[in-house]
Amino acid sequence: MESSKTRVESEGNPAAPPDAPEGAAPAPPRGADAPGVPRRKPPPHLWREGEVEERSRERAARLPREAPLLEIRGLRKAFDGRTVLDGVDLAVGRGEMVVVLGANGSGKSTALRCVVGLAEPDGGSVMLGGREIGGVRGAQLVAARRQAAMVFQQIHLVRRRSALDNVCCGALGRLPLARSVTPALFPRGLREEGMACLDRVGLADRAADRASRLSGGQQQRVAIARALCQRASVILADEPVAALDPAAADQVMALLRSLAHDEQLAVAAVLHQPPLARRYADRLVGLLDGRVAFTGAPEEVSTAQIEALYAPEGGLL
Repeated sequence: MESSKTRVESEGNPAAPPDAPEGAAPAPPRGADAPGVPRRKPPPHLWREGEVEERSRERAARLPREAPLLEIRGLRKAFDGRTVLDGVDLAVGRGEMVVVLGANGSGKSTALRCVVGLAEPDGGSVMLGGREIGGVRGAQLVAARRQAAMVFQQIHLVRRRSALDNVCCGALGRLPLARSVTPALFPRGLREEGMACLDRVGLADRAADRASRLSGGQQQRVAIARALCQRASVILADEPVAALDPAAADQVMALLRSLAHDEQLAVAAVLHQPPLARRYADRLVGLLDGRVAFTGAPEEVSTAQIEALYAPEGGLL
């Protein structure tokens, strides 16, 4: 008859048979502990410290990487025999803000102008939304380039028109001709969209004001709202704060970064102010003599690297 002691021991160690002789080898493991059976992962609330971040990185590495919204490869451009762009590569992803630094004549603005068709590159390729635009023509080219909106240093607003009218002009490319002759013919839906864009840049209360009555910083924000009304996925800002005071410059740069991070747009800005670039950019790109001198996160780029861009013997000053 089985003793109570033997029964208790077997219940406490189910792997051992109740009548196993003393000194016998333990039974092989079963279930999750058996060789070749994968161990189940504990639930997230039991993961060790740092394991959540580690597993998140592993999961992100397994996901397919999205193509950049803007990609420039080997871009070349010369004016009157002088090379301005000499094989420039630049990529800006969704939700990323990239700031391009460089001296006057280094090719910063020319690269942006090649993207929107204001300059014709001599070589290389430009891709918007994963599609190369060099091989398309006519209406397809217009539609492709509509994915990128340009914000200029010289703010191109119609000064006698209201802020709302100027914003709605961002949609002219998708309006029928009969609706685009004058702002009075803009559809109601477009005006509602324009108001939403003005609200996004913090100027809904100035919608009816003429552009001429707005400050420089407010005018630049209206220009950014116009780019939003264009429904562009890429915003190219060519020295957008050059003519603004420090407070207005901070407002505009903070807005551009917010559009990248919160609206998941791709933003590329050309600046001459390294401190602003370090403060707001996700990545810095330096151009020197038409070539990429460096690219990296602000904390990875040294002061010496930036100063070399503006040295007299470096860029074309």
